[in-house]
Amino acid sequence: MANIPILRLEGYVIVSIQDDLSDQEAEDLQKRLLESLAVRTAHGVLIDVSGLEIVDSYFCRILRDTAAMAQLMGVGTCVTGLAPAVAVTLTELGLDLSMVHTEGNLDRGLEWLRGRD
Repeated sequence: MANIPILRLEGYVIVSIQDDLSDQEAEDLQKRLLESLAVRTAHGVLIDVSGLEIVDSYFCRILRDTAAMAQLMGVGTCVTGLAPAVAVTLTELGLDLSMVHTEGNLDRGLEWLRGRD
């Protein structure tokens, strides 16, 4: 089972996913992330997926739902590092990710989150 660290930097929560996750691992990460937001206030969440070359529709839904849940908790979310093949897959699957803000890399994601404060 993957043990993906949930880091805090300058009041932001940062998660970097570098390996493919099983459905259960994705659900566990979502739960841990949301629990961390409930315990300590955060200015934003940044989920970096630059280590993933492909994603399936279930993982995309987990990302979308996590962003929506964080938003309900008053925390904006940015997903960074989507590979071109992942962007193509998301488009082909027709998944609505309109509520998920994306940026090309970690620096731009942090910049966007800082601009929301």
